[in-house]
Amino acid sequence: MAIPRDFINELVARTDIVDLIDAKVPLKKAGKNHSACCPFHSEKSPSFTVSRDKQFYHCFGCGAHGNAIDFVMEYDRLDFVDAIEELAGQLGLEVPREQGTGKRRDEGLSRDLYQLMEEASLFYQNQLKQHPDKQKVLDYLAQRGLSSDVVEHFNIGFSPDAWDGLLSRYRQNQDSQNKLLTAGMVIENDNGKRYDRFRDRLMFPIRDRRGRVIGFGGRVLGDGTPKYLNSPETPIFHKGHELYGLYELKQRHRDPQHVLIVEGYMDVVALAQFDVDYAVASLGTSTTAEQFQLLLRTAKEVICCYDGDRAGSEAAWRALETALPLIKPGDQVKFMFLPEGEDPDSLVRQIGKAEFEKLVGNAKLLPEFLFETLASKYGTDKGTLAKQAMSLIEKVQDTVLQSLLLENLAYKLGMNSAEELKRKLGFKGQNENKPLKNKALKGRGTPMRLAIALLVQHPRLGKGLPQQPALQHLKMNGIALLINLLDITRDTEINSAQLLEQFRGDDQLAMLKKLTQWEHQVADENLEQEFKKALVWLNNQYIEQRYQELSLKQNHSKEERIQLQKLIAVMQGR
Repeated sequence: MAIPRDFINELVARTDIVDLIDAKVPLKKAGKNHSACCPFHSEKSPSFTVSRDKQFYHCFGCGAHGNAIDFVMEYDRLDFVDAIEELAGQLGLEVPREQGTGKRRDEGLSRDLYQLMEEASLFYQNQLKQHPDKQKVLDYLAQRGLSSDVVEHFNIGFSPDAWDGLLSRYRQNQDSQNKLLTAGMVIENDNGKRYDRFRDRLMFPIRDRRGRVIGFGGRVLGDGTPKYLNSPETPIFHKGHELYGLYELKQRHRDPQHVLIVEGYMDVVALAQFDVDYAVASLGTSTTAEQFQLLLRTAKEVICCYDGDRAGSEAAWRALETALPLIKPGDQVKFMFLPEGEDPDSLVRQIGKAEFEKLVGNAKLLPEFLFETLASKYGTDKGTLAKQAMSLIEKVQDTVLQSLLLENLAYKLGMNSAEELKRKLGFKGQNENKPLKNKALKGRGTPMRLAIALLVQHPRLGKGLPQQPALQHLKMNGIALLINLLDITRDTEINSAQLLEQFRGDDQLAMLKKLTQWEHQVADENLEQEFKKALVWLNNQYIEQRYQELSLKQNHSKEERIQLQKLIAVMQGR
């Protein structure tokens, strides 16, 4: 099943890219465009521009470029179909499907898996209300101090102590059983027998950024093992890309100021019970680069919360190494360590919200944690400390943070300045010795380039334009692309964003994107005149090419002799 091209065009036309981006990255008016610091790379001064006329964004620093669909894909880390569905959802539109063999053959499977996971979540929630064993679960929740409001907010449920509690609902549907297996909700043993993965557990549904259930975490109610059981990797669940509680956090805070990352589901839920409702969990893994990017896009301040033991310190160090290359100007990453033997769940119950948030407020800044850790590892061995520190600082993209770390290191090594440190240790940072990039292509260029650029930037120039039969026979680089663009724009009202969307997946797309930003130096009032002049030049090129071909030929047919005579007359009259 494929998404109709007409629907995609309508979606791009109805989405204002300025409003879309401004909701995530505050924009400032800059002439007829809008600007901001680029959300896709580290920079101190804005090089990210958004055009309402063209419905495109472009970064002159890193080259990021695209329309509304591209922005959602890149910013929210969604694939093409999910980005379409996200934009459609914002407009209240249902995404239609048409028969066809598109690139995503698993679209139908994914939709079925999302549906089954939502059904499973509702099943577990109902079991918490209706199952004969529900009282022991309610007693457990009461013991943990979880209110019905928090249970409802996180859609917590109960998986019964049965081999086929969930599976039995699909006994008559083999296809659904197979998909439950694919979704990781059912296990099949060597004998082909199938049974529920989660049994006699408190169930925490894991939702993606769009609120769809993609997996579960199950906590044992007693002293059984494993204490926590998680969904395996599936076509719709990749734990290194997701954060438990992020969707629920965004439901309560549209623009959170900070986010606390903890280890477990129960930590997130317990903190929310005490109104510390800005925590998410890394699903039991070391925090990945994808998760850190999500965190830094969610809030400008990220507090990493770890146990106060050696394992917690090692996990925090891994998080620091992951975060360093991802931090942008204005971002703040801190590290919070709990008393040994405590976790956020147990600690917040002991000391309450106010004291817990004091600990959050006193979290260590990244430079402090970095140098404290290096000092504890290498002591008075300043050579090794400097070498290790420099290897980390060289990865930093944020020039402000990088300068701060270099100044800190220079002070600790007894040097006069960061510049002296860089000279003596041969610093080669990410931002050192980079050639300056041209901000944009400039100048008129060839008539072919000008014609294509004008048409891409102002598709209205092609509206109603007569056919150009001579161009079909012109031998010149780019002619096929120009003809294609003319055909697309001739009978359709279309903007630049919609036009380039026609070329998604095409080898020509990168070049077309560059041309949307080309400074061709044609004034607005002269656009149509210059475009037609370029077409006339190209038609004349065909006349000259054909004249050369015929004049060099030895034997002409009658038709060719007539054509040659006409060409000579045309060229003499020019």
